[in-house]
Amino acid sequence: MEKIIPAKERLLKSEKSWMNGEVRGKFLVILCAVIMISATISITIFLGTKGLQSFTQNSVSLIEFVTSIHWNPTNKANPEYGALPFIFGSFAVTFLAAIVAAPLGIGGAIFMTEIAPSWGRKILQPIIELLVGIPSVVYGFIGLTVLVPFVREHVGGLGFSLLSGTIVLSIMILPTITTIATDAMSSLPKNLREGSYALGATRWQTIRKVLIPAALPTLLTAVVLGMARAFGEALAVQMVIGNVRDLPTSLLDASATLTTIITLNMGHTTYGSVENNTLWSMGLILLVMSFAFILLIRYLSSRRKL
Repeated sequence: MEKIIPAKERLLKSEKSWMNGEVRGKFLVILCAVIMISATISITIFLGTKGLQSFTQNSVSLIEFVTSIHWNPTNKANPEYGALPFIFGSFAVTFLAAIVAAPLGIGGAIFMTEIAPSWGRKILQPIIELLVGIPSVVYGFIGLTVLVPFVREHVGGLGFSLLSGTIVLSIMILPTITTIATDAMSSLPKNLREGSYALGATRWQTIRKVLIPAALPTLLTAVVLGMARAFGEALAVQMVIGNVRDLPTSLLDASATLTTIITLNMGHTTYGSVENNTLWSMGLILLVMSFAFILLIRYLSSRRKL
């Protein structure tokens, strides 16, 4: 015969179980937050310490490092540590990729949310999101075997160029921009569209003068997120950009970025050497730029909430 538990005792057990669950949940959330914050602080401190060693211990001039175009760390008589070509290459390929991908991504988002029928979005959005899962090496390999020969034969130059890197990166960041822009356009209240149509505006006038200004902060956030990914990309760009030490003067010139130089040279340097420390300094520049992108995103997000 089952033992009958009084209602008061059952209530106390239920409350105790609920309190234990609350405590465990709170502990897990705090633990995850502490781990994330500790990891971020640790990486920042480690990379900051290593990145500054070349300027504090190895007497490399910071001004020369960011302004000189000569990079020859293996010259024992007169080593040169000018990272300007790589810094310029990183910024150039990032901004050019954003210029290409931003109109395409935002235009695709407008098409899926305002023009295409419901079945069109159900087909197009999974296809675009599928591009996110493609590994970087696949983009780079396709660019190496298809894009580089095409540029060489039909545009000019050697094929390995800023143009090739820009095209590959623009395709890679296109899904990020399109997905976020689509969510931004879909989340706009319906009364914006209805009010515009009630005043006699056409669909294109509504999109251009009402919907895009209303979603502009989020659209800019999508572009900045895409740029953040493009700035830190290494493998795909490394396979098509050429990886030279010279400062490019046109889109058809070969170039290099901070990430490509780090990945190419880090395995061939001695830990603690001047050249190794300068590569850590390049990594520090990438970290600082990542923080800059995050701050810009936070600023745009705060504007969206106003």
